[in-house]
Amino acid sequence: MWRSSSPLSVKGEQPNSRFTGIVIKGFLLNILNPKLSIFFLAFLPQFIPSSVDSALVSMLTLGAVFMLMTFAVFLVYGFLSGSFSELIVKSERASIALQKLFATSFAALGLKLAFSERV
Repeated sequence: MWRSSSPLSVKGEQPNSRFTGIVIKGFLLNILNPKLSIFFLAFLPQFIPSSVDSALVSMLTLGAVFMLMTFAVFLVYGFLSGSFSELIVKSERASIALQKLFATSFAALGLKLAFSERV
């Protein structure tokens, strides 16, 4: 990594993915993720007052708010990752600096591991 003087390259060939296919895969990935279900069942009920007539409506409201906030955060993540991706892939200087940063961090972690004592 350190000696590599070539910038990062991304092949121009993109898989032929349709937008609907990506959305379906993302939906299935999230709906089948057990961590999200555990979060909803363990964390959200703490915020429902005991005096509420219908806990289902309160859970659906909290779930909708959570989904809207998550959607907004993912939009920001997507925009920023696209921007940084273009910056790093198109800039030879930035990609080489990133490679050197990774090489230095790997070397530092290796040295830390080599000089660590076993307990």
